[in-house]
Amino acid sequence: MALLYEMVWRFLHALLYIQRALLAWFRVHIWRWKRAVVGLLLPLALGFHNQRKAGAFGKRSSRRVRWGVEGRTLEKLPIHVGLLITEEEIHYTDIANLVVWCMAVGISYVSVYDNQGVFKRNNSRLMEEILKKQQELLGMDSSKYSVEFLKNTTDKQEHQVLSCQSVVKVLSPDDGRLSIVQAAQQICRAVEQKERTSKDIDVNVLDSLLRESENIPDPDLVLKFGPVESTLGFLPWHIRLTEIISMPSHIDASYDDLLGALQCYAVCEQRLGK
Repeated sequence: MALLYEMVWRFLHALLYIQRALLAWFRVHIWRWKRAVVGLLLPLALGFHNQRKAGAFGKRSSRRVRWGVEGRTLEKLPIHVGLLITEEEIHYTDIANLVVWCMAVGISYVSVYDNQGVFKRNNSRLMEEILKKQQELLGMDSSKYSVEFLKNTTDKQEHQVLSCQSVVKVLSPDDGRLSIVQAAQQICRAVEQKERTSKDIDVNVLDSLLRESENIPDPDLVLKFGPVESTLGFLPWHIRLTEIISMPSHIDASYDDLLGALQCYAVCEQRLGK
């Protein structure tokens, strides 16, 4: 009987392995199919006239101009994009490509996150790669795009980034949870000192306290790279109304992959919890 149980157990493990392999395969191919369908249907949503105009202009201009044009043709463009990496292997060059492409299409804020804090520990390396890719991909136009890392500090002067065209923020799990803890501590102190009562505490109060420590808007769109179906602690409060799009991998991700995700975001209906 014990031998039979072991055989059944091994058989179930084999089925689980096959299921995971098939799911990973289908996830990659379904994403590609979805991107192709959106690419075909988006011209109908935006109108053939604008599509023909953008296509003709793209043929006469460089790829850098094309990126800016395609960003403007989208029905809506996110102000703040989060890049959530759930993969164990990290390629700085591919992340830098995604950040620079976001800059080129007109996205003002980009947050880069992994739950192990790899980017935060190596933010200088990431910044160096971004600057290199900025020069490589944007060429002479790179001077038009200023990029700055937004530091994680309580000093509000570190957050004066209005002069920057694109702001990059590197996040780790502590950044999301710690801000909520600090806001809760402020509320508790206010109640103890009788500055507030329990009736005064609601979602709006917590939201206002969290926004006091951040001068950047909440992410409109999060691109989750990898097979893990979780946000892994990425800004748990700030993404309550965020559109999340899953992509197979950040490794070898192309500009067309990013554009496909932006096109999905542009045509999605956001009900804001309603």
